[in-house]
Amino acid sequence: MLTKFQDMEKEIEQRKSMTLVPNRNQILTLGDLAEFKEDMLQEVKRVMKECVNGAPGKKWLKSAEVKKLLGISHGFLQSLRDSGVLPFTKIGGSIYYDYADITFMMSANKSA
Repeated sequence: MLTKFQDMEKEIEQRKSMTLVPNRNQILTLGDLAEFKEDMLQEVKRVMKECVNGAPGKKWLKSAEVKKLLGISHGFLQSLRDSGVLPFTKIGGSIYYDYADITFMMSANKSA
C-alpha cells in the first residue's frame, strides 16, 4: 500500500514538473497581449531603423546575415575569417560578426 502511494506521489511530481506546450485552447490574458504588442513594436522599430540607415538594428550578426548583407558565398566568408580580414566570435556552434568590424573591413578595402 505504501509503495502504491509513493508511486502516485512520484507521478504527481512528474506531472507538475512537465512544461506546458502551447495549444489552441489556451487562454490569453491581457498581459500576454500587451507583452506581444511590445515585442512586435520593438521588432518593427528595428526593421524600420535597418531600412532607413541601411545598417542592421543589432550589433552582432550571424553568418547568414553577413552573407546576405555583403552578397557573398559561404566559402568567401570562410576565407575572410581564415585570412583574418574579418574578425569573428564563436559561441558554441554559432559564429558572430561585429557590424563595426564589417564596415571597417569594407572601408579599409575601398578603392579610389
